[in-house]
Amino acid sequence: MIYSSPLTATSQVLSDLLIEVREVRKTYGAVQALCGVDFHLGSGEVVGLVGHNGAGKSTLMNVLSGAVQRTAGSFRYAEREVDIWGPAQAQAGGLRCIFQELSLCANLSAAENTRILHRQLRGPGWRRRAREIILRTLDEIFPGHGIDADKKISDLAIGERQMVEIARAFTETDIATRCVILDEPTSALGHQATDQLLAYIRKAASRGVACILITHRLNEILAVCNRAVVMVDGRVVGEQATADLSRSRLVAMMGTIENTDERSTRVVPNTFGPLVVDHPGADVNDRAVQAAAGEIIGFAGLDGHGQRERLRAIFAATQKAGTTSTAYVAGDRGTEGVFALWSIADNLTLRSLNALQRYGFVSASAARALAKRWSERLKIKAPSIDTPILSLSGGNQQKVLFARALASDARVIFLDDPMRGVDVGTKQEVYQLIRTEATQGRTFVWYTTELEELKNCDRLYVFREGRAVEEIHGDAIDQGRILEASFGGANG
Repeated sequence: MIYSSPLTATSQVLSDLLIEVREVRKTYGAVQALCGVDFHLGSGEVVGLVGHNGAGKSTLMNVLSGAVQRTAGSFRYAEREVDIWGPAQAQAGGLRCIFQELSLCANLSAAENTRILHRQLRGPGWRRRAREIILRTLDEIFPGHGIDADKKISDLAIGERQMVEIARAFTETDIATRCVILDEPTSALGHQATDQLLAYIRKAASRGVACILITHRLNEILAVCNRAVVMVDGRVVGEQATADLSRSRLVAMMGTIENTDERSTRVVPNTFGPLVVDHPGADVNDRAVQAAAGEIIGFAGLDGHGQRERLRAIFAATQKAGTTSTAYVAGDRGTEGVFALWSIADNLTLRSLNALQRYGFVSASAARALAKRWSERLKIKAPSIDTPILSLSGGNQQKVLFARALASDARVIFLDDPMRGVDVGTKQEVYQLIRTEATQGRTFVWYTTELEELKNCDRLYVFREGRAVEEIHGDAIDQGRILEASFGGANG
């Protein structure tokens, strides 16, 4: 199938181009991350950038933001040819970037992190002014956020950290914001915060702020973007106005066959095995969470209503009981998941070290065989299993965390919103893998902020205000019913 040329896809040539790059290349040794990319963006335009993990999306954005230097190619910003382009030049030009792996300083507050971006905030009272700036922007983007701007970032929940990162990028002092690059900005946000952000992106675009949105949630691309640009293996392979796009068409442009009826692909047994999770609620209004061998249990509801806390509590209680082996897949891979200085193989086999021992020593050959088998099974895109994990895309890092849990002997696996930054094709493969493992007796307790993922579950617990308030079974799982329970409807 032939798609329109990236620089001729729009019906009208933009006269106010803000960014234009041609034949941009980026190599890391023998690895070509970008292979001659052409890309353009107009003032006030919202462009969606999509593609599989490792397609080069984040690399291109790092080049545009000045975080990495291009190996070759031309770059024009605000109609001027750019030779040297780093973070300082980008900041001076009003270009901001929200990175997939959050860039806030964890030991500083939201106000202090705002000061880092705005060096003009100095002298007596700078902290008060910084606090006012970040809170004003948080209030504008995320009404009712409830974030304390003086609290250390490390003490905030991951969703709150994401909101601070986003708000900081849109703050202004003496330099007007002209372009914001958002790399997986909603990956840690709940439904309400996501809707608020998408509405704000449209509002910012209406006053001339250009945005580049990278997300694997394709409905967001179709909802807010003017154009969708598709990348595969370091190249732009297609571009089209979103007014002419459907979700299935966009998926086809990426070369992925999406299974839209996930539930039908799993043969659910009439009866599950014995209970392996039985966690009482905090009071009479909080349901006990139970899971049997072979069940897939979902935690639903608005983000921040106690799902993560309950998931961690059940994991800790199950570990303490010692009656069954467990594994935990963290959604916040940067702080809780990956060991940054280790290779793929070392990260992947960590949970299986006891099983890999021979006469008290870990068998290197068995460890490599296990890492290779699961790396191939999850199609982790890397030159070898010895590749440092930080050289992978965020989605491929998340695959390693999945592989670590699935390669272990764990019979109960806890998933904390694990699909952050994972592309559509990989999601389908992981869904199928989870269903297959469940039919073989493994139990999954799965918290997700994506309603579509809940179709894979056998039962759901809907949370509201820190309690599990409703239980939904099988074919009764429906987005409307989930939202009704989340907001305290008739069944809540």
